[in-house]
Amino acid sequence: MGLPFDLSWTNWALALLAAFIVGLSKSGIKGIAILVVILMALIFGGKSSTGILLPMLIVGDIFAVIYYHRHTQWNYLKKLLPWMILGVLAGVWFGNQIPEAAFKKTMAVIVLITVAIMFWWDFRKEKSIPSHWSFAGSMGLSAGFTTMVGNLAGAFSNLYFLAMRLPKVHFIGTAAWLFFIINLFKFPFHVWVWGTISQESLYLNLTLLPATALGLFTGIKIVKRIPEKLFRQLILGLTAVGAIVMLLG
Repeated sequence: MGLPFDLSWTNWALALLAAFIVGLSKSGIKGIAILVVILMALIFGGKSSTGILLPMLIVGDIFAVIYYHRHTQWNYLKKLLPWMILGVLAGVWFGNQIPEAAFKKTMAVIVLITVAIMFWWDFRKEKSIPSHWSFAGSMGLSAGFTTMVGNLAGAFSNLYFLAMRLPKVHFIGTAAWLFFIINLFKFPFHVWVWGTISQESLYLNLTLLPATALGLFTGIKIVKRIPEKLFRQLILGLTAVGAIVMLLG
């Protein structure tokens, strides 16, 4: 069997880089997974990239669940999960109604909004956020919709967990299970509704798997050694540029 997809060497290099960054992200280096969305969309197109990326994320989720499962706070997860499921269903319907060009531009807008939220949070002096149930509902719906349309739930779910004052390890462990469950829930819709996951795309995921594994183990080694805030802001800046390119393309 030959390599899946007819990609240039440049696109193969970018795809391997994206797979590596998925591993880094799932190992605990925050704020960089959003760059993967841009890279994959530029290579494979908006809607197709969401399905191609999903199995890579699930592989990373499995690692995160195994590594951080003992820190999961199920009561907080249960409050957010139903709202996220509703958001995913809304995203499935929305993605089925619009053409590829509009889908790609929607992804770009969501990326820019997500980057703005992350920058706002980083530079905000007062970190308190409302903890009313309506806040969980709005964050859950937003996270569910954006994870279906662009695998971009992180900004909204992070704000919710921060509002709950979760310690770092509880934050990571709870988010690990949340995304594992949601990504598994999304999988059938990509296969049978959107048709963005196929035998060929799964073979591509298998081809990229070593890069994801390398990212996971590299992330474990460097997560405590890098100036995370500066690195995160650099990645967010690059992501914003990529989103603008995607929006104008």
